[in-house]
Amino acid sequence: MTSARKIVAGLFMSLDGVVEAPEKWHFPYLNEEMGAAVGSMHAEADTLLMGRVTYETFAAAWPHRTGELADQINGIRKLVVSTTLAKADWQNSALIDGDAIAALAKLKQQPGKCIHLSGSISLTRALLAVGLIDRLRLLVHPIVLGAGQRLFPEGIGVVPLKLVRSATFTTGVMDLTYQPA
Repeated sequence: MTSARKIVAGLFMSLDGVVEAPEKWHFPYLNEEMGAAVGSMHAEADTLLMGRVTYETFAAAWPHRTGELADQINGIRKLVVSTTLAKADWQNSALIDGDAIAALAKLKQQPGKCIHLSGSISLTRALLAVGLIDRLRLLVHPIVLGAGQRLFPEGIGVVPLKLVRSATFTTGVMDLTYQPA
């Protein structure tokens, strides 16, 4: 008997909850520890799940990179949730353009490794709201941005979570993993 696949969402976050545009603020904290953490998220997955914005950002950057992480990201199956993207040309990419919730609930029942949801704030919120995220991994950076889109905006409602793992990197970044409570 095969157990259900898990959707694991991974996000870079500031202390004040901002998850928008981490490419503008997270790189000073990137070190071997964080590289290993990000690498482990991708290594446990056989599918990378993204929204349109994250897909476009990744597809513009990763195909031109080399190394172990680039090979993982470029080689993995990529699913893109979008109602506006016409096609997904990056290697091993496919669109989910219909009912994403139903498609992902069905995908979770198929055999395979984890489905890694990277970035994609709106998609993360939508999947959290319907209980499809099995683990939420936050790399919380020791910086207050003061402005930007937050993962949990005002009015989101109650989302009970249970801390299942924590570590702190030498840069002060906290690596926190939660699951639904």
